[in-house]
Parts: sequence; C-alpha cells; structure tokens
Amino acid sequence: MKIVINTCYGGFGLSPRATELYLNKIGKECFFYKQTKFKHKDGVNEYTKISLEEAKRFSFYSTCTKDLGETCNKINNDSYWYYSFYEDRSNKELIETIEELGESESSGQHASLEIVEIPDGIEWDIDEYDGVESIHEIHRSWR
Repeated sequence: MKIVINTCYGGFGLSPRATELYLNKIGKECFFYKQTKFKHKDGVNEYTKISLEEAKRFSFYSTCTKDLGETCNKINNDSYWYYSFYEDRSNKELIETIEELGESESSGQHASLEIVEIPDGIEWDIDEYDGVESIHEIHRSWR
C-alpha cells in the first residue's frame, strides 16, 4: 500500500500544479484567488482570480472548485476546496498525482512529500510533529 507523508518541518501541502491535477482527476475544476483588498484597510474584502503560474509565486491564495468571476467579495464554504484526502493519504488520485508530477513538483511551499510503501493489510496511522510525519503500525498499548 502506498501512503503520502510530509517529511519536513512545515506541514503537508500540495503545490498549485498538483492541486489542479488532483482536482481534475476527481472531476472538479480548479480556480485560484488571491485576496487583493482587506476590510480592515480598504473597507471591503476582495479576491481576484489568479493563474496557476501566479499561484506558484504566492504563499497565500484560496483554491476554489467554482469560478467566482474575475473578482468577488467573499469565498463561500461551498466553493472553497478543503483537502478531501487529508484523512486518507492512500487516496488513489492523490498517489497518481504525485507519481505523475514527482514528489518535488507535487510538494507545497512548506512541504516535502514522499510516497512510502508499506505491506498491505497493515493498520496504520500517521504521527506528526511540527509538520514532519511518519507512518506507524497501529498496535495496542496499556498504561
């Protein structure tokens, strides 16, 4: 069985290119938005659509599965994309995405993703410390 983990401090995350490919594999569109106006400063929140290339240059952007136009004032929960594979790192489409692009190209800005292969039939869990993850076989323990 193949499982994806993050192997550096920072945390699990996909690159914009990997996010777009993954969403396409599960039948969803991908749109990136960057906040360009802020309510506390400009009196209104505004988000502007950016290209994949622009998303690669920014740390903070929102990924949406619906086209909200060139600009919008709010990104709703029904259009914002949350990692649908976060709880299942053996997700078939996630593994395919990383194998297709490579681990380095798939890794987000503060991530270093790696596919780890473990024997089939093992009950496993991901342990994380400050973003660095490792896979452990689930076992029993007592006080």
